Amino acid sequence: MAGGGLVTGPGKNYPGNLTCRVFMTCIIAATGGLIFGYDLGISGGVTSMDSFLKEFFPSVYQKESSVKPSDNQYCKFNSQILTLFTSSLYLAALVSSIAASSVTRAFGRRFTMLSGGLLFCAGAIINGFAKYVWMLIVGRILLGFGIGCANQSVPIYVSETAPYKYRGALNMMFQLTITIGILVANLLNYMFAKIEGGWGWRLSLGGAVVPALIIILGSFCLPETPNSLIERGKFDEARAQLVRIRGIKSVDEEFDDLVAASERSKQVKHPWANLLKRKYRPQLTMAICIPFFQQLTGMNVFMFYAPVLFKTIGFGSTAALMSAVITGGVNALSTFVSIFAVDKFGRRFFFFEGGLQMLICQVVITVAIALKFGTTGNPGTLSPSYALTVVVAICTYVAGFAWSWGPLGWLIPSEIFPLEIRSAAQSINVSVNMIFTFFIAQIFTLMLCRLKFGLFIFFACWVVIMTIFIYKFLPETKGIPIEEMHHVWEKHPYWSKFFKGGGDGDDGGGNKNSGGGDGDGDKPVSLE
Repeated sequence: MAGGGLVTGPGKNYPGNLTCRVFMTCIIAATGGLIFGYDLGISGGVTSMDSFLKEFFPSVYQKESSVKPSDNQYCKFNSQILTLFTSSLYLAALVSSIAASSVTRAFGRRFTMLSGGLLFCAGAIINGFAKYVWMLIVGRILLGFGIGCANQSVPIYVSETAPYKYRGALNMMFQLTITIGILVANLLNYMFAKIEGGWGWRLSLGGAVVPALIIILGSFCLPETPNSLIERGKFDEARAQLVRIRGIKSVDEEFDDLVAASERSKQVKHPWANLLKRKYRPQLTMAICIPFFQQLTGMNVFMFYAPVLFKTIGFGSTAALMSAVITGGVNALSTFVSIFAVDKFGRRFFFFEGGLQMLICQVVITVAIALKFGTTGNPGTLSPSYALTVVVAICTYVAGFAWSWGPLGWLIPSEIFPLEIRSAAQSINVSVNMIFTFFIAQIFTLMLCRLKFGLFIFFACWVVIMTIFIYKFLPETKGIPIEEMHHVWEKHPYWSKFFKGGGDGDDGGGNKNSGGGDGDGDKPVSLE
């Protein structure tokens, strides 16, 4: 089977325990996902509130409120200005994630997380007090800057801190906090929408200050990772920190490997250009394809447009918000399945199972909407049994994503990059994620209007493609120390050819044709 098998370097079974210190450290760091999740959940709910639409997007409100049950329901929310409110954040996150690469490398992971929290807090305050559309957009841009910084630094921080045997579960705390953020946002939207006077949307948007403060305070409590300390020449502090987080004294082998990786990293003067070298082709491919495919599962459509989507298929405004709460709860609970099982069953198993589950659900949703709405968008009267079928299908789909592409889309890229390209490659990962989140957010209502129920067929086809991609090209990475991950690619049936006989003028460890490699079996390669 392509990509199967576990390959580790000889003698690289680093000792260490899952200490209370490292567990709490990873949980605190993972709260960086709260700001991303809160925004995903809050924006869709707010844009379905009549009071918000009336104040900032009156043309959309007028169009939506004048639609009769016999009219085309697919197109009633089709507004590029309204979707720009949601999607502008992701372009800002794209820009900030690129800048965060240099900041993370120069000042450490913790500093970047702190910066993300401060920027997100500023954006939340502006949005909460917004009186004009331009204030909403500026606030969204600042929120995006914060999310870009957090999404770039948190997965790296957790992967570098966690013992390799538990890296999968601890890294998925980031995805768990994203789902918790979504769930809390949905609950708040449901409650605030009932406030008389129509100002509840201000509490929803301004409430983003709370997760921002959590990551700000958490950043002050967190120690820096040994990898980052070594990268900045603080060797004694790094060793002491490694002893603390591993809970044992004998950390020499892991520490020496971290120092060796740092030395290779320092020889790379231009990590962005280095990413294009042949020996990094597997990692670069995954850094681009995995976030690209993650967005084309269609999950973010369900998350930040869930209330709009449910409202479109006939649920009332409050009922739509409650349905979004239900799917948000399923999303959060299902993430625990992956947390407890990913280091036992492996990454590829959940990719396959989740892909099949999502595919089946998308077919069911397509059939259900096609039979009731057809191509005219006129559903007539919706029965309770029909509504229940749609909600169950969507919840099952959400569960499949929540224990597969959701957490694994962040875990895999964060654990496969060697230190010399780690910050730059993670920025590529976040940038691709954000740019396709932007495109999906910006064109979703237009696609729903044009493709109708075919929109779900569109996403189903992509689920088939991405599952085949995982089968052919992604090796199993569970149980591999992060600094030994290159062995997995060297033994892979497809990617191994990038390590044989061709190279970029160095030995795979970053040393110029030294002839000796770096002591882990790498061979010198000639210039192409």
